[in-house]
Amino acid sequence: MSELIFVRHGQASFGKETYDKLSERGLEQVRILARHWQQTGQEFDFMYSGTLQRQKETAAELVSLLKNKQTELIERPALNEYNADPLIQIYLRNHSTAEGLDPELHWPIREEKLFQRVFEAATAKWIQNQLKPSLQDSEFEQWSTFQDRVHGALSEIMASHSSGSRVLISTSGGVIAMALQSVLQLPDKQVIALNWMVYNSSVTRIKYGNDKISLTQFNSLPHLERKGLKHMVTYR
Repeated sequence: MSELIFVRHGQASFGKETYDKLSERGLEQVRILARHWQQTGQEFDFMYSGTLQRQKETAAELVSLLKNKQTELIERPALNEYNADPLIQIYLRNHSTAEGLDPELHWPIREEKLFQRVFEAATAKWIQNQLKPSLQDSEFEQWSTFQDRVHGALSEIMASHSSGSRVLISTSGGVIAMALQSVLQLPDKQVIALNWMVYNSSVTRIKYGNDKISLTQFNSLPHLERKGLKHMVTYR
């Protein structure tokens, strides 16, 4: 059996001018994971990452764990997280007032609890195909398109690496949740619910081979489950 090992990127820079960059805590989360794997003798045959900066920065801290089969990181845009900005902007423009939110509320939203409320409402509309983009929403991606690109990328990776390969993938929470959909046949609503649960720098494992595929670990934090590291556990 071969294995896909997903790592969600470390904490990004929420509330900053540029979100797509690891925070100092996010960088340290991934460095702690790298040290944990070095101490436990973990090695990987291949490594993939999306092309987002936070994903590549995470991968850079883990690339030393590769064995000799691969000498450098493989980047795949299909492993990128969905872009939340246009989802929220369309929701605020077309739905938020009817759902009881302040009509003066505009993007970006800096307050975390309010952001999460709006984000969840926007994604609920998204998976039901109720967000209608205009010409100005050029970066909007349909839910079905996101599904197809993630499922397609993972199928391609698994087809390319067999015979006991261990493949490390640096990506984001939405991609990891979508991977679980393909394994567990989850409904779309459950995929989004899982998306909110994925910790920064957490580890999820899927085994595959002999026409079988199974989830063996989800959202694990072996590197942070130690005394004095509770403050390092984050969702965003």
